[in-house]
Amino acid sequence: MSQATLPACTTPAPRPTPPLPTKAPAAEPAAARVARELDHERKSGGLRQIQIPPCPDLLVQLQAAMARPEPDLTAVARIASGDVAMSATLLRNANGPLHAAGQPVHTVGQAMNRLGLRQTAALMTGFLLRHSVPVNHPQLRRFWERSALRAAAMRFIAGQLPGLDADLATLCGLFSHVGQPVLMQCVKGYGSTLVEAAARIDRSFIATENANHRTDHAVVGAMVAKAWHVAPVVVAAIRLHHDLGLIGGQTVEPEVQTLVAASLLAEHLMRQHEGLEPEADWAQHHAAALGWLGFSTDDLADWQDRLPATLDAA
Repeated sequence: MSQATLPACTTPAPRPTPPLPTKAPAAEPAAARVARELDHERKSGGLRQIQIPPCPDLLVQLQAAMARPEPDLTAVARIASGDVAMSATLLRNANGPLHAAGQPVHTVGQAMNRLGLRQTAALMTGFLLRHSVPVNHPQLRRFWERSALRAAAMRFIAGQLPGLDADLATLCGLFSHVGQPVLMQCVKGYGSTLVEAAARIDRSFIATENANHRTDHAVVGAMVAKAWHVAPVVVAAIRLHHDLGLIGGQTVEPEVQTLVAASLLAEHLMRQHEGLEPEADWAQHHAAALGWLGFSTDDLADWQDRLPATLDAA
């Protein structure tokens, strides 16, 4: 996936790779630990009733084409062309303000050339996810819009941070809250829980989810990502993206910590773009997240001229 074209601006100074912990991480990496816990919950725990949407065949084909040493461009183009709505999504993005240059593009091949292969694959993955997980509840009416914003913000952050893979960051943004519509379909009363969780100030969002349903959207979102063959490090970050006390600690590997910290930053940037107040998680953990990523509040101010175009396009 290619990086989105941004408006001309002063090139930011290179960022250091996120720091390594001074002590060895836990004997069992978080990615492996989370995978084992999810398997246990799925087979014998309290989540057997959750119906995880199956990974679409088109995504399996796309993942196979992208996993080759040299990605199969012909196969990707064939998959994209096989669905009219998916083709329209690629054309709309290729002709959007971030990518439009010269004459409009009219074919999937032209759109792929303009977007780049990896951005094409990211858009196709988002399309397939959106059309496999229906959202039809008032509390989630902007769910997919916000998922696209979150993925775009994560990709932007990856562009500022050497060492953070843009593809993994984008997937983390796409899947991090997908547990909410899945829970809405499977768990009675979850809509009321969303209202309650958003209103309460005495405990966290996922604490309310767990109090009412003995699970939360981070767990279920990780289950979806695992079933859809998303990279284990991303599955772990989705599972842990509300466990913000882990940032800077010794029990979780640096790559997962970086995705968790970037997720907190992406959520804050989204809310800032929408004119919303910062969340409690940001107030409590932003210093640790920014320190881990090597950013400062001055960096956030510098992005104000560049980030809005990226989020508006999303």
